[in-house]
Amino acid sequence: MRFWFLLRPGWLALTALVLVFAAVCVTLLSPWQFRRNEERATTNDAISNAANAAPVALATALPDGAQPGPGTEWRTVRVTGRYLGADEVVARLRTVLGQAAFEVLTPFRLTDGSVVLVDRGYVRPVQGNQAVAVPDFAKPPTGTVTLTARLRADERDPRGRPPERRDGRLQVYAVGSGVVEHATKLDIRPGYLQLNDDNPGVLAALPLPELDSGPFLSYALQWIAFGAMAILAWLYFTWREIRPGGVLATPKAERPGRMSVAQQIAEEEQRERSAAAAAQQG
Repeated sequence: MRFWFLLRPGWLALTALVLVFAAVCVTLLSPWQFRRNEERATTNDAISNAANAAPVALATALPDGAQPGPGTEWRTVRVTGRYLGADEVVARLRTVLGQAAFEVLTPFRLTDGSVVLVDRGYVRPVQGNQAVAVPDFAKPPTGTVTLTARLRADERDPRGRPPERRDGRLQVYAVGSGVVEHATKLDIRPGYLQLNDDNPGVLAALPLPELDSGPFLSYALQWIAFGAMAILAWLYFTWREIRPGGVLATPKAERPGRMSVAQQIAEEEQRERSAAAAAQQG
């Protein structure tokens, strides 16, 4: 029976490996990339809708002190109040447009007495005495001002690093109300506001994310293809072994013996001598 080789330990191990790989590709890796593609599409839609929507009051977008979420992040809001420049902090280890940057975070007290965090934009680092340092930048304006900004969800430092004072400024490792609240001891509303251009106190405004779909959909399809290719390759090699002449399906006693290198060389020399003798006789 030519199917006996399917029960060999080596072939069973290969079969199990192929099946596990294909299952992982189809049930884990591909859905993971599909989810990332959906998340990117949701974010792009939110940014596009926010860019085209008229600004609304903060209380309208986030009633009862709610925090920004998938349906409200990137929404444009208008707030009135004054900057709390004495409690300003700087977020370090940031990247903007592919280059290192610091983001300037300033608490902002609204006319109702509550406090929100405003990201005034970014500045590029300069060379200090021993390492890069925060450059001098414009202070926020004093007095009551009206701002137009985008709602953003809080970030959290996964390493939980505490605020530290460098270059005479309080610096943090994430942009978020909780981080700045811990550093300044102010009671700050969840989320923060990212300033648009042409606002009082804005530095270099942070750009909007690129609205491309990314490679996630193609990655998802590739993982499905990899799983299918593994199954097809297994079927091909199985079919090849079942056919007459298959190495694994042919009993060992019926397989042609393999010659050693010395035997192959001796056989080749014998053929050459036979050919030379035939040429002399001719």
